[in-house]
Amino acid sequence: GAQVSPTVARQHLGLDADGRYLLFFGYIREYKGLELLLEAMANPMIRKSGIKLILAGEYYGNQEKYETLMDTLGITDLVIAHTSFIANDEVRYYFGAADLVVQPYKTATQSGISQLAYHFEKPMVVTRVGGLPEIVPHGKAGYVIEQDAEELAVSVLDFYQNEKAVSLEEGVRKEKQRFSWSTFVETLEQLF
Repeated sequence: GAQVSPTVARQHLGLDADGRYLLFFGYIREYKGLELLLEAMANPMIRKSGIKLILAGEYYGNQEKYETLMDTLGITDLVIAHTSFIANDEVRYYFGAADLVVQPYKTATQSGISQLAYHFEKPMVVTRVGGLPEIVPHGKAGYVIEQDAEELAVSVLDFYQNEKAVSLEEGVRKEKQRFSWSTFVETLEQLF
């Protein structure tokens, strides 16, 4: 769908217009590393910064495991869970409301979530697995990190404390061109 402004998206989702929101989007599966993000949310500096996590997608595995972890970490109040089916026409509101899309994957070859983030021009935090570092250049379109909750927390804090939104969003718009149909066609023409 078409992009919507943070104001419109947050109003639609019933969120604080001035909030700070991370987005974990898509099926919640073991390989996607949600527990790493939940551990990062428990960082004392994240708690003090008023950052919240929008957890948007259906559980495709052990829901109790993640809910227990949220309780154990004491972060239930920092997680806005929309864990039922999300219709295609609602996707734009979740990306529109978010400042930063987080993909703390344990394994991956690539991710359709990255392409959605590019479409909606949202910077990302991805782990150094599979093709994710090639899709999201570190420092240009977001952050590439190891599978470490502390490093994830540091990246999120850097994004907000050093006001990286404008520069990373600009980088996302530039990098997004690599995935356009015109670039695809040009590459095919060059091959032939």
